[in-house]
Amino acid sequence: MVRPYKVKALKRKKREEEEEYDEEEEMKEEENEQETAVAKSGAEGEEEEAKRRAEEAVDELPGIPIVPSNASAGSGVIFILERASLEVAKVGKTYQLLNSDDHVNFLLKHGKDPKNYRPDIAFQAILTILDSRLNKAGKLRALYVKTEKGVLFEIKPFARIPRTFKRFSGLILQLLQKLSVNASGKREKLLRVIKNPVTRYLPLNSRKIGLSYSAEKMVRIHDYVKAANSDVNLVFVVGTMAHGKIDTDYTDDFISVSGYPLSAAYCLGMICNGLEQKWNIL
Repeated sequence: MVRPYKVKALKRKKREEEEEYDEEEEMKEEENEQETAVAKSGAEGEEEEAKRRAEEAVDELPGIPIVPSNASAGSGVIFILERASLEVAKVGKTYQLLNSDDHVNFLLKHGKDPKNYRPDIAFQAILTILDSRLNKAGKLRALYVKTEKGVLFEIKPFARIPRTFKRFSGLILQLLQKLSVNASGKREKLLRVIKNPVTRYLPLNSRKIGLSYSAEKMVRIHDYVKAANSDVNLVFVVGTMAHGKIDTDYTDDFISVSGYPLSAAYCLGMICNGLEQKWNIL
C-alpha cells in the first residue's frame, strides 16, 4: 500500500525542522564555548600583566659583575636605606607598587596619605649608590633596604637596576611576591628578602652612622670619613621616606651633613664623593 503524499511531506518537514534545531543548538554551544574562553583568557591576562612587567625588569639584570679584578681589599662601605616606601597592594585585579602619582584615589579610599607613598625616593637612592665610582671600584660591601612595613632585602653591588621607575616598580613587585630576583638565565640571586635584624649581616669591625637633618652633631662629611680608621667598615644608615626621620637603636653615631634638608639621593652622593676622595678613587 502506498502512503499518502501528505504524510510523507509532513514527516520530511519534521525531519528538516529537527536538523535545523540541532544546527542552532550546536551554534549556541560553540558561541558559549567561545565566550567562556574569551572570559577565561581575559582573567588570565590580568593576572599575567604584573608578571610581564616584572619579567621586563629582569631583562635589565644580566648579573655581570662590574667590580674590577684589582679592587683593593680591606675596609669598605655598607649602606642601609631605612623606611623605604615600597608597599604592594591589589589595585583592581592586579598587584601594583603603590605610589602617590598613580594611586591617589586608591590610597584616599583606604584612608592613607598619598604623600607617604614615594617609592621614587628609594629608586633614586639605589641608583646613586650603584652608579657611584665607589661601587665600581669594589668598595661597596653591601646594600640593604628596609621598607616601612619592616621587610628587609639585600641588593648585590653588581646588580643592574632598571633605569626607569616603571621597570623598577615591576622589579620590586616581583621581589616582594617571590622573595628573590635571579640574574637573567642564571641562578644567582641579585635581590633577595632576608631576615631581620640587619645587624646580623654587618661585620664586627664596623662603625654604624645614622644621618638626619635634625641630628645635633653637624659634620663636614669629607673630614668625617677621612678621620675614620682605615681598617673599619663604615655603615651609613639613611632614611628614604618623604617625611620624618629614622629611629634606629643600633647606630654608634648620629650626624647631620648640612644645615639644609637634603634629599636622600643628594645626601648619599655627598657620602660617596667623600669616600672616593678618601680612597683616591678617580
